[in-house]
Formats: sequence, structure tokens, C-alpha cells
Amino acid sequence: MKHLLSIESLHPQNITRFVDSAVNLKTRRGRHEHQPLEGQTWALIFSKSSTRTRVSFEVGIRELGGNSLFLSTNDIHLGRGEPIEDTARVLGRMIHGAVIRTGSQKHVEDFAELANIPTINALTDDEHPCQILADLLTIREKLGGWDDRKIAFVGDGFSNMTRTWCWAAKLLGFEFVIASPAAFQPPADFLARLEAPNVSVTDDPALAVAGADVIYTDVWLSMGQEDQKEKEAQFSSYQVNAALLKNAADGHIVLHCLPAYRGKEISGDILELHADTIFQQAENRLHAQKAVMARLANDRAV
Repeated sequence: MKHLLSIESLHPQNITRFVDSAVNLKTRRGRHEHQPLEGQTWALIFSKSSTRTRVSFEVGIRELGGNSLFLSTNDIHLGRGEPIEDTARVLGRMIHGAVIRTGSQKHVEDFAELANIPTINALTDDEHPCQILADLLTIREKLGGWDDRKIAFVGDGFSNMTRTWCWAAKLLGFEFVIASPAAFQPPADFLARLEAPNVSVTDDPALAVAGADVIYTDVWLSMGQEDQKEKEAQFSSYQVNAALLKNAADGHIVLHCLPAYRGKEISGDILELHADTIFQQAENRLHAQKAVMARLANDRAV
């Protein structure tokens, strides 16, 4: 395997292998016999701000024996008009791997092709594959796995998170239900391309959450949309709160990929009630991403 560019492009076995490896790396943290990034320098190329993504990748690279180099678009010519193609061909001759957080999925894919080094999508407007792998790790830890589980997403129905969850559901076979206002549901052409009968969409949050084992939410306004108050106003009835969770399955868990805005997409009391799980989910970014980097480095070395 050369890159992690999307969940859509993965084989189901690769998803499971990543989670299996993350479990092992988490268990053996601080006692790694093998450091697959030893002697390597990996660049973090971020055009979008980050807390969890940057910290987890920088710590993960170091724990796997490598060095990290953070490059924002304010630091390099990519932010001043140099095309991604030229940046890729320069960095590909100097570094051993790249982690890219940007808006355009095509930029990540073009970089991977031209740099010819392991490349990881750390978030684009289309997908957030590393977050989903961490979420699946959390579901395994808390519920034993995702087989025969129902996952309900309440919020923006066509964000990068919901799109990535759709592909994960298609590949792994669990039931996935999106509750979102009609204007923000996945369009028909996306659902036709998805071809996943186990993925459904409704504008009724209670219906989506009914019997759900996992209730997932995210900010109503994605990065860069903070001034779209007219959009936010349409989500007032899509808050994950105690009343909504009365419809969920016994033993359910609540996940949030953070940052969270208490009183908006999730009530403050529910976030605190499920804080242990939510912050375990945040920690699992480190372990899932270490699993990805170790796999890509090992496969490249073969």
C-alpha cells in the first residue's frame, strides 16, 4: 500500500488491518521493538488549522522513530501561488513521507502521484480518513466491533465526516443513518455512486437515533463556514441531547470528532456524560495514525 488518500479507495481488509495494528501499537506504546520511521523525515503540510491532527501526527512520527517537519502554507511557496505539482516534485526528493491537510482532495492525490512518497490525507473537504479509523478503533474498544451495529450521524449530512462514514459503512457493512435537514443531505448522485443499501437518510433525528449503538455528531459549520449563520439556524432541532438519546439502544456511546460547541450540536451535559469516550476517541487519532504510517513505511521498504 502506497498512500492513504481516502476511505473510499480502501479494501475492507485494509481498514480492519489498520484497526488491528492500532490496537497493538496502543497496547505497546513506549515499548516498540521496531521503529519503521527511523532515519526518516515526514512533512506535515497544513493549509487548515488543527489541534488533534497536528499533535497526534507529530507525536506519532517521533514515537515511530522519525522526525517531523511542520509546513503551513504561510511558510512555503505553496501558499504564494506555487502549484502543488511543483511543491510535490521538490519535497519528494527531500522527505520520506507527507501528511497533508487542505481543502482540495485533488491536491492530495496530485501530490501523492508526483512526489512518489507515502502520502496521507489528514483532512480535505471530501474526506477525513484518519478520523474514521480512530473512530472505528474506539467503537471496537467500547462495543467490541461494528458488525451488526447501527451508527447514526446527526448534523450536516454532506460534510467530509458524513461522506467518509458513508464509504466506511459501504465497505464494512454496518447500518449507517444520517439525520440532517433536507438542504444538507447527500445529493442523489453521491448516493447512486455509493450504492449502499445499508446507508439511509432522514430529516428526523429521533428516527435516525432509534436503536442506534453509536450516535455521532460534529460541528454544524465546517472549517471556513463560520460566518454562515443562516446555515446554522437550520440545525436547531438536530442537537444531540438527553431527549434525543432516549431513542438510542441500551449501552449506546456518543462520539464527537471535536472541537465541540456545547449548546449547539451537542448539549453540555451530554458531552460531559460521554467525555471519557469522546476524549478516548481523540487519543485514538495517535494510535490509528501510527498504524497508517507504520504500514506505509513497511510496504515501501519491501
